[in-house]
Amino acid sequence: MKKITLSAVAILSLASTFTTTLSAGDDFTLFSKAKVNGEVRPRYEFVDDESNTRDKANAYTVRATIGLETTLLGIDGLSMKVDGTTVQTLGGTGYEDATADANLRYDRVADPEQTRFTQGYLQYKMGATTLKAGRQIVNLDNQRFIGSVDWRQMPQSLDAVSVTNTSIAGLSLYGAYVYDYATVFKEATQHSESVLLNGSYKVNDMLKVTAYDYMLSLEKNQFAADTIGLALSGDIPAGDVKIGYRAEYAKQGDATFKTTMTNLKTQNDATYYDIEATASMMGISVGAGYELLSGTTGSDGKTKFQTPLATLHKFNGTADKFLTTPTGGIADTSVSLGYGAKDLGNAMITYHDYKTDVAMSGKSDLGSELDLQYANAIPGVKGLNGLIKAAFYDAGDVATFTSDKTVVWAQVGYKF
Repeated sequence: MKKITLSAVAILSLASTFTTTLSAGDDFTLFSKAKVNGEVRPRYEFVDDESNTRDKANAYTVRATIGLETTLLGIDGLSMKVDGTTVQTLGGTGYEDATADANLRYDRVADPEQTRFTQGYLQYKMGATTLKAGRQIVNLDNQRFIGSVDWRQMPQSLDAVSVTNTSIAGLSLYGAYVYDYATVFKEATQHSESVLLNGSYKVNDMLKVTAYDYMLSLEKNQFAADTIGLALSGDIPAGDVKIGYRAEYAKQGDATFKTTMTNLKTQNDATYYDIEATASMMGISVGAGYELLSGTTGSDGKTKFQTPLATLHKFNGTADKFLTTPTGGIADTSVSLGYGAKDLGNAMITYHDYKTDVAMSGKSDLGSELDLQYANAIPGVKGLNGLIKAAFYDAGDVATFTSDKTVVWAQVGYKF
């Protein structure tokens, strides 16, 4: 880890020395217009998972990120971006950190101590087209299928070649080939042979149409499938009330591309539905939603719907009980109540009721969950924010989901 840390610091320090133009004569410029960004995010996380006999987890961790973006060689549109991130504990590891040598005395918090480059890519912009090559943070649409998992202290990165085009007003097109990926865990970079295609067209404020085809082949997850979907979203004015909605359908089928990775199951048959709406007025919001990831009996020729590269913490409750889709799938019915105002911050209460799509051993109750959240800017310092969250999961009767779980977070974040 020390070697990695020193290497990251050395490279970023070297690059930052070029905040002014380095020239050799009048015709050569190496770095110019350098911009430095960073983040410091200390967090306390408490976990009481009754599915085991371990002690409750108390995790005090901090994420520190330093990044540099600069133009290259004096070429118009050519630049590079480098981010280095380290995650360290404050006062010891009173939690199981999801590593091979983890302390199994405690409940799990998936924030192991580690240091690595979270971004490192070359970028070339030509008009409305942007090309990137290298390690990238990628968040597509609402992150249900492709996301950076930014909630965890170490984000997920994709090693990819990508292209974005916005030359037609309202239309955004994205395509990428992902050859490796680095998860939130402390582990070697994982191999991928995946193609991501995403296109969206904003007709007006009331309608945005998004279509996608995510052709994944992932070594770590032992997963290969094509996920093709369509989403409609927008905001509908109704007097003083604004109604935001989203309706989505996706089909997960057989993998299109042959892969050089062995032991990957490439036959899939699963579906995804999501419908949600939120009415807001004078800072108050009321929402409801229904999301279904289909399941299988194990003998019906179907497969469960999976989203291995998603920002999973955003979906199916923040207690993270459903980071892997249950064999019988999951149907999540939710309602929410929120309030937000300048200077007062934003508060949200969400209730989830979980059922299987297909009964598992004759049972379908996956439990329920209450999520609470409050966030606000801390006055006096630009870029400083505070967050308090809690998740209370009540068990159901399906095997492996018969124990309660409570998680509480307190976090401060500063970005510059």
